[in-house]
Amino acid sequence: MSDTSTRLGSLPEVHRTVSIPTGPSFWRRLFAFAGPAYMVSVGYMDPGNWATDLEGGSRFGYQLVWVLLMSNLMAVLLQTLSARLGIASGRDLAQACRDSYPKPIAMALWVLCEIAIAACDLAEVLGTAIGLNLLFGISLTTGVIVTALDVFLLLAIQRFGIRKMEGFILILVATVGACFVLEVVLAKPELGPLARGFVPTFPSTEALYVAIGILGATVMPHNLYLHSALVQTRQVPHTAEGKRIAARYNLIDSAVALNCAFFVNAAILVLAAATFHKNGIEVGEIQQAHQLLAPLLGTSLASLAFAIALLCAGQSSTLTGTLAGQIVMEGFLEFRMRMWLRRLLTRSLAIVPAVICIVVYGDAGTYKLLILSQVILSLQLPFAVIPLVQFTSDRTRMGEFANGRTVKLLAWASAAVIIGLNAKLVVDTASEWIAEAAHPLALKLVLFPAIGAIALLLAYVAVSPWLRHLRRPRPAPASEAATPPSGVAAIDQSYDLIAIALAVDANDGPVLDHGLSLARSYGARAIIVHVAEGFGARYFGREADNLETRDDLRYLMRARERAERAGVTAETRLLFGDPVDELTRMVEKEKIQLLVVGAHGHGPVGDILFGSTVSPLRHRVRIPVFIVRSDRPPG
Repeated sequence: MSDTSTRLGSLPEVHRTVSIPTGPSFWRRLFAFAGPAYMVSVGYMDPGNWATDLEGGSRFGYQLVWVLLMSNLMAVLLQTLSARLGIASGRDLAQACRDSYPKPIAMALWVLCEIAIAACDLAEVLGTAIGLNLLFGISLTTGVIVTALDVFLLLAIQRFGIRKMEGFILILVATVGACFVLEVVLAKPELGPLARGFVPTFPSTEALYVAIGILGATVMPHNLYLHSALVQTRQVPHTAEGKRIAARYNLIDSAVALNCAFFVNAAILVLAAATFHKNGIEVGEIQQAHQLLAPLLGTSLASLAFAIALLCAGQSSTLTGTLAGQIVMEGFLEFRMRMWLRRLLTRSLAIVPAVICIVVYGDAGTYKLLILSQVILSLQLPFAVIPLVQFTSDRTRMGEFANGRTVKLLAWASAAVIIGLNAKLVVDTASEWIAEAAHPLALKLVLFPAIGAIALLLAYVAVSPWLRHLRRPRPAPASEAATPPSGVAAIDQSYDLIAIALAVDANDGPVLDHGLSLARSYGARAIIVHVAEGFGARYFGREADNLETRDDLRYLMRARERAERAGVTAETRLLFGDPVDELTRMVEKEKIQLLVVGAHGHGPVGDILFGSTVSPLRHRVRIPVFIVRSDRPPG
C-alpha cells in the first residue's frame, strides 16, 4: 500500500539535509554529491588494512598486489550497488534486509553484522592506540583506554552537520595519502617485480590466509550498509531523472574515492615489499615497521609520516564505524540508542579483547589480533554481499535501476569469489585446529554444528528469492477462505465494530481495502491496529520512543486518513509485544465483533520459516476472523 508507507529514512537527523544545485554546472553538482564515498573509503584504509598489507608485502613481496586490485574492483562494484540501492529504493541495506527476510533470519544477519562492526572497531582501537604510542610514547594499554573518549570527538563534529563531517574525514584521508606518497618516494620500489605482482598467484597456504585478510580488510561489510544510508543525505528528487542523475554522480564519487583508497593500500604493501621483504625482514607488528623505516630508508621523516598516517586512519575509521553501527541497529531493529551510549557500547566490545590481548600476549599480540579481525570481516562479507546483489537485481524494488545482465554477472562472480575463498579458509583452518587439538572429537562437536548452521543460513539467504517465487498459497478450508467483500451481503450477520490488523509491510493494501469494504457494507466503525514487535517495542513497550513507534504511528494515521476518504469512521491503535497476545487482549477489551487480518498463504514449512500469526490467533479469539490472503512474500 504505497500511500500509507511513510517509513523514516536512514540517519533521520541528517536525512535529505544536503541540497543539490539545479543549474547546468557539472562541477557544482559533482561537489554536492561528493562525500559519501570518501567517508566509506576510510574503511578501506583503516589500521586493519595496514596489518594485512604490511604482512603481505613483507612476507611475499609484490606477489599479492593483484589481490588488492581485485578487491578494489569488487569494492567499486559493490559500493556502487549499495549507493544505487539507497537512491532508487529509499532504503538502506539493513532496512531492506529487515523488510525482506523473516524476523529470525533478519536477527541472525544483524548479529553477524554487529560482530563484524565489533571486529572493525577492534582494528580501529588498536590502530589508534599504536599511533598514540608511536607519536607520544603512551603505553598501548593506556592508548586503548583513551580511545573510549573519541566518542566526544564524534559528537562534537556531528553538531556541525554531515557536510562538515565529510570535510573533516576528507582532511584525514588526504593526510594519510600525502604521508604515503612520501613513503613510496623514499622506498624507491622496483617497477619490474611490482608489475609482475598484478599476475594472480598464491605462493603458499599462508599467502591465502593473508589474501583473505586483505579481502576482508578491503571490501568491508559494514561499508555496504553505510553507503546505502549516506547517499540519502542528499535532496535527490523523487523522479526517475533525479535518481538517474544521482546514480551517475555517485558512481563518479565511488570510483574516485575508492581508487584513492586502493592507492593507499597498494602504497603500504609496496612500501613493505620494497623495504622489508627486500631485506629479508618479516614484519610481526606495526610498531616494528615504524622502528625499521627510519634506518632502512635513511630518514626519521619516514617513521614520523608512518605514525601520523596511522593515527589519522584510526580516527577517520572510528567515526564512520560509529555511523555504520547506528545504521545497522536502526535498520534491523528500528531501535535508536543515544549516540554516546551506542559509541561506548561498541567501543567497550573492542576495548575488552584488546586489553586482554595486550596483557596476555604483549605488544606483539596486537598485530595477530589485527589480522584476525580482518579475517572475521571477510567471513561476514557474504551475508552482506548476497542480499545486496539480490535487492539491486529486483525490478519490483529497483524499477529501471535494477541490475542489468552484465552487472548481475559481475556481482555474482564477485560473490562467488568471496564465498569460495572463505570456504577454503574455513576448511583449512578447521582442519588445522582439529589436527592440533588435544581432544579432536570435542572440538568437532563444537565446530561442525557451528559451521553447518552458518552454511545453512548463507544457503537460505542465497536461495530465498527463488523459494518465494516457488511458494504457492495452500487451499484454504471454506471457513477460512477470504471472499470478496461483495459476497458478505448474503451473510445474516451485522457488525458495528471491525478491527483491521496491519503488518506495516507491502501486503497491507489488500487487507485495508477488504476491511474498509466490510466496514462500509455494514456501516461499522473500524479500528486500524498494528502490533509493534521490534526490539524496543517488545522490551520497553510504550516507553520505547524510537524509529519504530514514531514511524508506525505515522503509518496508522495515513491509513486512518484513507479510511475517512472511503467514508469509514476509523480509530487507530498501536500495540506493543507479541501480535497474537496483544490482538487477543484488544478483541476482548474493545468488544471487537470482526477481525480482519492478512496471511501470506504459505504452508507448514513456510510457517516454520516465516512465522505464523493467523493460525494461533484464530484459536484464541471468539469472534469471526476474516483472512485476506496474499501471494506476495513477507516484507
